[in-house]
Amino acid sequence: MTEASTTTPAATPAAAGAKPRRPKPAAITVTPAAAARVQELLTKRGKPSVGIRIGVRSKGCSGLSYTIEYADERGVGDESVEQDGVTILIDPKASLFIFGTEMDFVEEKMQSGFVFRNPNEKGRCGCGESFHV
Repeated sequence: MTEASTTTPAATPAAAGAKPRRPKPAAITVTPAAAARVQELLTKRGKPSVGIRIGVRSKGCSGLSYTIEYADERGVGDESVEQDGVTILIDPKASLFIFGTEMDFVEEKMQSGFVFRNPNEKGRCGCGESFHV
């Protein structure tokens, strides 16, 4: 008499060694203050926009500077982050430099603007206009 073999899901190689996948972390996080300011800017623009696009360019004494512009459409390769009702597109050339960054909006007595807290930065210039990784 022969014995029939049964395969249980735990015995299969895929199920035995499979680990649950972690969700992919967002390329950038946006504080509620930054999201509110982006929403305000998009509303004041008076023209339909997909959101804003963040990039970097060579500038300043440390090498790189952040850029922010209105995005009328998604570009090829743009990474998209949707948070608090706004869409942030990341230029594909910038994603390596800003992965894990937090975007905030700060209003102080003498200045206001977007602030980027980038864990990849190795240094900044004295005026805060540029950074290097």
